[in-house]
Amino acid sequence: MTLQQLKYMIEIVNSGSMNAAAEKLFITQPSLSSAVRELEKELGIELFVRSNRGIALSAEGAEFLGYARQVTEQLELLEQRYKHSRPIRRVFAVSTQHYAFSVNAFVNLIKDYSHDEYDFTLRETRTNDIIEDVKNLRSELGVLYLSDFNEKVMMKIFRENSLAFQLLFEAQPHIFISKSNPLANLDEVTLDDLKPYPCLSFEQGVYNSFYYAEEILSTVYHPKTIKVSDRATLFNLLIGLDGYTISTGILSEDLNGPNIVSVPLGSGEKMHVGYIIRKGTGMSAMATAYVEKLRHYIKEYQNNRL
Repeated sequence: MTLQQLKYMIEIVNSGSMNAAAEKLFITQPSLSSAVRELEKELGIELFVRSNRGIALSAEGAEFLGYARQVTEQLELLEQRYKHSRPIRRVFAVSTQHYAFSVNAFVNLIKDYSHDEYDFTLRETRTNDIIEDVKNLRSELGVLYLSDFNEKVMMKIFRENSLAFQLLFEAQPHIFISKSNPLANLDEVTLDDLKPYPCLSFEQGVYNSFYYAEEILSTVYHPKTIKVSDRATLFNLLIGLDGYTISTGILSEDLNGPNIVSVPLGSGEKMHVGYIIRKGTGMSAMATAYVEKLRHYIKEYQNNRL
């Protein structure tokens, strides 16, 4: 086993495919495949599962990757300390449902990370993609929510994909609406109050299941519905059409502007917002720091609302 083989494996996971990794490593795809197979033969385990759709980490491969990353990070620290090399180019990726607090934490992480070089990725994406990203370690963690309705199904999916869920906070559902919306000055709204207005939600593609919906109360019928694929479009439509969306209640004026407000929704439901990680891999220093930024931003926002 060589350090080069460990770096090859890490790059395959980061790139998402053997071909893309080979290009970044400046070697041929057959050479990279051969190096991986030699490593698998030496270890006596299958690191990747091959199929017509490409490759994906096996359960043993995910566990091995966690150790491989620790080894390469320690080597980089040694080289930086004793060879006076330039600062380590950190690599970190997170996948998340469309939450402003995920973006704020990401911004604060980068601001505190003062090195000249880094390779960070933030994916605001669909629920199934979050699960796939973390399962295959394209992202170290994924931010999403559970509710009484979807928890049993989602936890089963997590178990089947060797994922663990960690709670960040619980939230009463809120609606996000324009300041000019007639409901904006109410202390609380009901589902009946919302019937005249368009309900905006994030589309989930072929995995358009009630369980995968980013909005709680996904089975409730709304007379007017609009599905969008990105947060900027959704907020523009909230303002332009007096629409609403259901979320955690945590807004960011820096990111979303001053024209959107949050109003509690009286439903008796709770959102359990947290993050998923791959079991057995551990968390890198950057992932740990990101979770700390998430917790800090959420706590600070909630304290300011009191």
